[in-house]
Amino acid sequence: MGQNEDLNLIAQWKHQPAPLLGLMHAFHDRDGHISDEAIRSISEGLRIPLADLYSTVTFYHHFSRKLPGKKSPRICTGTICSLRGARDLLKRFDNAVEMPCAGRCDTPIPLILKDDVFTLSPSAQLLDQPSPVPLPNPGGIEECLFSKIRDPDRKTLEGYQNTNGYDALKEVWDMSPTDLIKIVEESGLAGRGGAGFPTGKKWEAVLLASGNPKSIVCNADEGEPGCFKDRALLDYDVHAVIEGMAIAAHATGAEIGFIYLRYEYPKTAKTIENALNEARQAGFLGRSGFDVHIRRGGGAYICGEEGSLLNSLEGKHPYPRNRPPFPVTHGFNQQPTVVNNVETLAAIAPIVRHGPDWYRGLGLGEHNGTKLISLSGDIQYPGNYEIPIGLSLPTLLNEWAGGPLKGRAIQAVTMAGLSGGFLAGEDLNVTLDDPALQSLGTFLGAGGIMVFDDRRDMIEVAREAMNFFADESCGKCFPCRIGTQRISERLGLNNVSIEPKSWLEEVQDLGAVMRSTSACGLGTAAPNVSDSLLKYFPEQIEAYLRVTADKEKET
Repeated sequence: MGQNEDLNLIAQWKHQPAPLLGLMHAFHDRDGHISDEAIRSISEGLRIPLADLYSTVTFYHHFSRKLPGKKSPRICTGTICSLRGARDLLKRFDNAVEMPCAGRCDTPIPLILKDDVFTLSPSAQLLDQPSPVPLPNPGGIEECLFSKIRDPDRKTLEGYQNTNGYDALKEVWDMSPTDLIKIVEESGLAGRGGAGFPTGKKWEAVLLASGNPKSIVCNADEGEPGCFKDRALLDYDVHAVIEGMAIAAHATGAEIGFIYLRYEYPKTAKTIENALNEARQAGFLGRSGFDVHIRRGGGAYICGEEGSLLNSLEGKHPYPRNRPPFPVTHGFNQQPTVVNNVETLAAIAPIVRHGPDWYRGLGLGEHNGTKLISLSGDIQYPGNYEIPIGLSLPTLLNEWAGGPLKGRAIQAVTMAGLSGGFLAGEDLNVTLDDPALQSLGTFLGAGGIMVFDDRRDMIEVAREAMNFFADESCGKCFPCRIGTQRISERLGLNNVSIEPKSWLEEVQDLGAVMRSTSACGLGTAAPNVSDSLLKYFPEQIEAYLRVTADKEKET
């Protein structure tokens, strides 16, 4: 393409908020890759140093730097797809792009295609196919987030308004910010993306913080393997998220909003854009100057961490930020910012409509509210489930999801996608709430649960998981950068001249160092995989070390 075409693209984006991601996607969509010439044009147009820009562009997995670029087959090698032959499939194609997890674990298809160019088998799936509609309410419980989502018209403005949509926003326009925040605080709603920080307190901190313009950022960078709940909400109940953002803006005085969407959801991006236009035309956005912009990531797990996400939005290299200061005072462009997960924001309007007591009562016992669980793997009915906090794991697995596959038994599950490590044995009887899970050394996190039956080699599963963390480590801190790689090596069949005792000591020591000194959640969570493997599967480890020792003797 010529220089004039490049200048026209840059002119379209230059004065937009958070322009770099949108501009990189524009070049990538136009040319099928981001060439050296494009990088130079962007560098000059946005006044970003060339070396910094090159480092940022090449950090993301899915911004192709050469042809065939976007036309290359995309093969998901996430944990669940790997169980179904993804690694073998990867070897069959030239120029294949490996996708660490495509967020389709409920319908695991190893081959994921961007363009309908390759027609290889009935199992081939396009990236722009919608997610499955959540299964009918299996427990017969009162739902918060999924109560209307199965209505086929819910994602349209008309359908959303026909099911109480935007009623809560109209109601809060007559409230003071402090009264609104009090409702959210009394509901007990806490962040549903993993950190679990009280939502009302976060909003109050932004309201009271000095500095403008304030921002609301929806973290839709759902990169945790085994998690696909945010995709369902955005595909089928997108206006609920937009309404939640608008309510948050009223509570905090924010003027600008962003939905940061992961690269692997292109169809969802179109759904969001249509809904934003509908909300603007109806006057639900634009009131008091608040508007929402969508920005797609480029494929980087670390951008699910809020500091990395904010740096990515600002066009910087997406390293995690040191804290303090926190985003509530120094967020987007160093101004006060609310960063909330998709699920958290979607819960806001129902809480306003029904009241905080109603929401608290949805949990079991002393627990507040509900949680979306993405369930995948060796289970009869994978999919997204809305559970009351405190539900037992056996109830979810065996009663709601149909139990293990015929003739099989459940060997283990993961918690928090991969970040919570494994649960097995008697600990599979746990209830799904953080106090119970934390007593076992894990946590609920973003709500991904992957199931592995008695066919699976848990050493291999752990190796795939640690390889994922090693590939996705941003490299900012050496405990994570080196530790994930070294544990991956120790879980691989290359343990040259190492005694079992030394192997165990090294893996445990690496995990302890990573947990105590890593810069962000990736490095502190990754050792949960190896630590839980040691806890639950000592016999498999013993057999594995015997095999590696025998191989060493043979050589």
